[in-house]
Amino acid sequence: MPFQIIRNDITKVRADAIVNTANPDPIYASGTDSAVYHAAGADALLAERKKIGSIAPGEAAVTPAFALPARYIIHTVGPVWVGGGNGEFGTLASCYRKSLLLARQLGCKSIAFPLISTGVYGFPKDKALTVALDTIADFLADSDMDVTLVVFDRRAYELSASLVRDVSQFIDENYVAEKRAEEYSFGRNEEPRRRRDAVQGVREEEALAFREEAPQNFRWDESSAFREEAPKDFRLEEASVFREDEAQDVPEDADLYLPSYEPDFASVPLPQSSASMPAIASMPSFAPKASLSDVMSHMGESFQEMLLRLIDERGLTDSQVYRRANVDRKLFSKIRCNADYTPKKRTAVALAVALELSLDETVDLLRRAGMALSPSSKFDLIVEYCIENHIYNIFDINALLFEYDQQLLGC
Repeated sequence: MPFQIIRNDITKVRADAIVNTANPDPIYASGTDSAVYHAAGADALLAERKKIGSIAPGEAAVTPAFALPARYIIHTVGPVWVGGGNGEFGTLASCYRKSLLLARQLGCKSIAFPLISTGVYGFPKDKALTVALDTIADFLADSDMDVTLVVFDRRAYELSASLVRDVSQFIDENYVAEKRAEEYSFGRNEEPRRRRDAVQGVREEEALAFREEAPQNFRWDESSAFREEAPKDFRLEEASVFREDEAQDVPEDADLYLPSYEPDFASVPLPQSSASMPAIASMPSFAPKASLSDVMSHMGESFQEMLLRLIDERGLTDSQVYRRANVDRKLFSKIRCNADYTPKKRTAVALAVALELSLDETVDLLRRAGMALSPSSKFDLIVEYCIENHIYNIFDINALLFEYDQQLLGC
């Protein structure tokens, strides 16, 4: 996956380059800087760091990684937060950008970042995350490097409070499990209107069907079967409509209580004139259902066909799409070359986001891969919220998914 967010100790992450939030001077104190020194081997790393000398805020320099599971340590100095009006945002963006450029010069295929300046330097976590995501997204627009943002714990990661509130409200309002509990967890003495309406609707439909199917000369009082099966206190003139006041007394299993009245049509005399009835031989016949081969010959577009058509219609290149989708180039090649390839759901959704499809278009594309968006899935609800609110930046969506402990989009 070109970009991912994980919760881990950065000194344990395997990557070609590990980024260290360094002190401007060749010393180490606390936080991530101290952890990196001790994991790499403090004496050896400090000796290399002294060869570099001072590093200005927003700049980056490199040393060997020594005992870390990486090839290089890229040291960058973040800004101290003093209110946001002193160039802090530009300096922080420079930390990410110059670290990424240095990693590319070194031939690195992967790099891992902490959230720079959010510790003792006091940069607000939600603002620092926005800068990190935007800068990484800009870099990956024309690079295939794998970038990992490493968050040590929940306290080190924070989204916009208003965004989290809106998404949480959307999930609460649409999450099926909660809605079912609210809808069907009623008390012993409470009869929900939904059940009463369902019972009344069923009775009305049965009575209507009975009236429509009975011969015109059929009289209600001539049905022996109806009379034998009907309750004694049931009045025929009330059969077509189930009274609202009677619905109040329907027991809990009312939907199983409905009696079935089937009049004996064999005992009903037929019309005297046979001319009024069509001959059996002239009765219309129903056309047979389509054969399986006919059905298969009218199959719709496959996932691959629809995807490639949408890319062409929007005038996009393959590289633009798979980078916007946070999808590996090799995987995208498999999709393009194999008409029967079925992607993972997070990949299919990511491609829909990259194409900026509407919710209906997204649902249609997923159907081609045998998938659906479910209101009982937090992952699906977050995706639906983002599409409905025109949030198509894959990095922003993944930040939201990470906040709710869901799989990230891409591959």
